[in-house]
This record gives sequence, C-alpha cells and structure tokens, in this order.
Amino acid sequence: MRILDLALKDLSQMFRDKRSLLFLVAMPIAFTFFMGFAYRNAGGDPNADTRIPLAVVNPEPDAVLNKALVERLETSTSIRAESMNEEDAMNAFYKGDMAGVLKIPVGFSEQASAGKDAQIQLIADANSADGQSLYQLLRVPISQLMGAVEVSRESVDVVNASDPSAEQSAAFELAWSKWTESSKVSLVKVEQEVAKSSDWTGGNPYNQSSPGILVQFAIFGLVTSGQILVQEKKTRTLQRLITTAMKPWEIVMGHMLAMFTVTFLQTMMLVLFGQWVLKVDYLREPLGVLLIAVTLGLWIASMGLLIGVTAKEEQNVILYAMIAMFLFSALGGTWFPLDVTGGAFATIGRAMPSAWAMNGLQNILIRGLGLESVWTAVGMLLAYAVFFFLLAVWRFRKIEI
Repeated sequence: MRILDLALKDLSQMFRDKRSLLFLVAMPIAFTFFMGFAYRNAGGDPNADTRIPLAVVNPEPDAVLNKALVERLETSTSIRAESMNEEDAMNAFYKGDMAGVLKIPVGFSEQASAGKDAQIQLIADANSADGQSLYQLLRVPISQLMGAVEVSRESVDVVNASDPSAEQSAAFELAWSKWTESSKVSLVKVEQEVAKSSDWTGGNPYNQSSPGILVQFAIFGLVTSGQILVQEKKTRTLQRLITTAMKPWEIVMGHMLAMFTVTFLQTMMLVLFGQWVLKVDYLREPLGVLLIAVTLGLWIASMGLLIGVTAKEEQNVILYAMIAMFLFSALGGTWFPLDVTGGAFATIGRAMPSAWAMNGLQNILIRGLGLESVWTAVGMLLAYAVFFFLLAVWRFRKIEI
C-alpha cells in the first residue's frame, strides 16, 4: 500500500507538470508523422528509368557514322543516351548524373570511312558496375558500325564501281541495316538490375516510424520522473523517507512503479494511435505487443530509476536522458532498420535493448510473425531491466542520509 501511495504521489506530480504532456503525447505523435513522411519514398519509384545514363559528345551530328551510331544508342533498352557538349557532359559525369561520357572525335566519320585510325573515347569508372556495363554494352554497336564500314570499303574494291563514293555509301547502308535488324533479335537481353532493397516498411512507412518513435520517446519521457527523484534528494525528502518505517526497497519500488506506469501508458497510447490513425497493425498479435510494452516499460523504468538516483541536478537528468535517448535510438534501429546498415554498426546495434524492442515489434508489424517471435526480445528486455535495476539499487544505497 505504501508503495502504491508513493507511486501515486509521483504520478500526481508528473501529470501536474504541463511539460509532461508535451514530452509524453504531443512530441511523439508529431515525430511519428514526420518520420513516417520521410520513409514514404523508401521503396523507390517503380516507374523510374533504370537504363544506364550516358552523355554523348557528338560535334558532328550530321556525319554519316555519327548519326548512325547515335540513332542506335537512342533506341537502346539498356542505355539512356543524352547528347551534350563536352563541358556539360563532364560536369554531369563528375556530379554522378551520368555513368559515362562517349566522345566522338571531330572527323571520325570521314576518317573511319577512309580506313584511317579513328577512335571513339569512353570515359567511365572502370571499377563501377555501371562503368563496366557501359563498356560491354557499347562494344556491340561500335563493332557493328566499324564492321559495316569495313564491308562497304571492301565492296568498293570488289565491284570496282564507277562511283566509289556512292557504292560505299550504299554498301554501308545495307550492312548497317542488316546489323540493326539482327540487333532487334538479340539472343541475350541486357538489363541494368540493381539489388532491390526489400521494402523494410512492410508497405506502410509508419511500421518503422511508429514503433521507433514509441521506443525513443519512452526513453526521453524519463526526464520528468527522474527530476522528481532529484528534487526529493535536494529537499532531503528522500532522506527523511528512508528514516521512516518505509523500507528502502519499498521506496525504490514505489518510484519505479510510477516510472513504469508512465512509460506503459505512453506506449499503449502510441500503440492505439498507430493502430487507429496510422493503420499500423499492432492488434494482429495483441499479446505479443503487450509483452513488449510491459518489458520495455520495465527496462525504461529501471534506467529512469538509475538516472534519478545518479543525477545531482535537474539539468543532469535532462543530459543523461538525452544521451540515453540518442545512444539507444540511433544504435537500436529506431530511426532506420539495422538491416540496411550492416557491418560493425549493425552488430553493436543489435545488442542494444532498444533494438530488441524494435525487433520484437517489427517481427509482428513487418515480418508478419506470431507470438513466438517476441519471446527472445521479451527475455532480453527483462535481462536489461534487471541489470539497470540492480545498478539503481546499488546507487540508491549510497545516498547519504
């Protein structure tokens, strides 16, 4: 009964403070909308042009060979060719807007037709997938172009025509048209295909933002409750309480019960808000969500108790709560899924209690798993709750009477 009285006293103090409503209600809802809006385009545009962008520098667009080559590139299903001057093409390449630049030198058509050396230059990152793809994709039309030129030149020699220029032109047109025709029946179709990141929002951007903000602001909501403990220490209310018939563990449990109640109520409010307003389907596994909410509340309350007994001033509570919020939120995947980070960041992040809370909720919301998928998360959150509680009790015993 004395535990309950102490908890009710703390709750009364918290809810009389108007700032509590800001941190516990208004800000979490506002940030949930904001983050959900930011995740809205996470799946990308399914109608986007995925062809590899190539800038074509063509100083003589009316030259026969130049025209033939550019027309072929413009009909490509793998390359998106755009004609530019050299300066714009290089700027676009350096900015990453173009995967490569194809430079056709001045006099290329005339020199190639005469059998002289004429070299087209491709500028691309040889180490990138796009750069290597461009090199392979351009080999075919350029080889066919030069093959048609060679055929036309040999045709003139064989026929011994009275008008070599007209004969060469006709032979080139015929050879090039045959290459163009055969290209339309290519046996292998090359497409740019990138590894499609799975839709980590599960079709609803609030599947990430709602549980993420829920966990994040559960931590930040400790500010008010932690400050009550600090005020009690500064006014020596806590020291006098210790000298009463109330046992130390009852004092600890009373304060912790208040913190747990606040965190749990805030969590359930955000769960219901997510369910009814944002269409986040928490209720497809209500018992699983309830278990996560309870164990999340125990961990947060234990950590809040530790902050309260450790801090000496109200400012210290805000500082410690902010550090905890940013540390556990950023590393625990509340802002973005750890699956998209990888490496050491994901490995460290998955050990965070916030990551276990997120994993348990997202198993239900995004992965469509059942109750059995949250037991590990529940166990880990309980373990963290016990760890922080023992630390808090240890610090509480060091309070001077």
